[in-house]
Amino acid sequence: MEMSFESGRIAYDDTAGDGPLVLCLPGMGVTRQTYEPLRPLLVAAGYRVVTMDLRGAGETDARWADYSPQAIGRDAIALLKHLDAGPAILVTNSYTGATAVWAAAEAPELFTAVVLGAPFARVMPKQSPFMRAAQWAVTTYRPLWMMFWASLYKTRKPNPQERKALKASLAEPGRMAAIKAMGDADVSVCEARMPEVRTPALVVMGTRDPDFPDPAAEARLVAGRIDGSVAMIDGAGHYPHSEFPEETAAAVLAFLQGRQDA
Repeated sequence: MEMSFESGRIAYDDTAGDGPLVLCLPGMGVTRQTYEPLRPLLVAAGYRVVTMDLRGAGETDARWADYSPQAIGRDAIALLKHLDAGPAILVTNSYTGATAVWAAAEAPELFTAVVLGAPFARVMPKQSPFMRAAQWAVTTYRPLWMMFWASLYKTRKPNPQERKALKASLAEPGRMAAIKAMGDADVSVCEARMPEVRTPALVVMGTRDPDFPDPAAEARLVAGRIDGSVAMIDGAGHYPHSEFPEETAAAVLAFLQGRQDA
């Protein structure tokens, strides 16, 4: 399925159902397939699940004028209006953690809850020259990105089907340029809106996430700034929803049930 918006096409999948809507946004450099392990678990629990490819990724158009987290937030809001559905539970990962903050502040009426998986939701400390060079390399060369992506799974290996599909997708013109644009994006606009977030929030973080020096501390920091709660997934790296889908689903469903019982 696809939606036209801001002179481009956004690709998405929609699991039919009458239950509450869950909109899942992947992180930088991956596609909506990243949620395939998690999706059936949420559907089995009674939710309608929509997964969306980001600008530049998967089956969404590759070339856009803007790849910022807030641009992706505009896409998410437009998709909900296109589906004439919601309010929704917004599930994000990594880069789109900043999108969750922006969207919850921009259109609070459209979201009943936000789940930030391994979020880059704030301006991070300045990188060393070596790390800046490493980021440039992995966001420029597809083989290096594929190696980096796989290294973010710390206990279980990535799904071979997702690996094959991602490799093929990134070979298409414009895909690596989109990753580089996201890597260079300024998330300060989103971070500045953290005090505006009133939507119930959950931060899900893997205990072995290599993108953060102290994953638990980062989770507490982000959750504290949006008045959210934290769920740590033991043994998971940067993609807990894919590496440990059962444990991630349990944490998300417990959070959502807790809101209903409150």
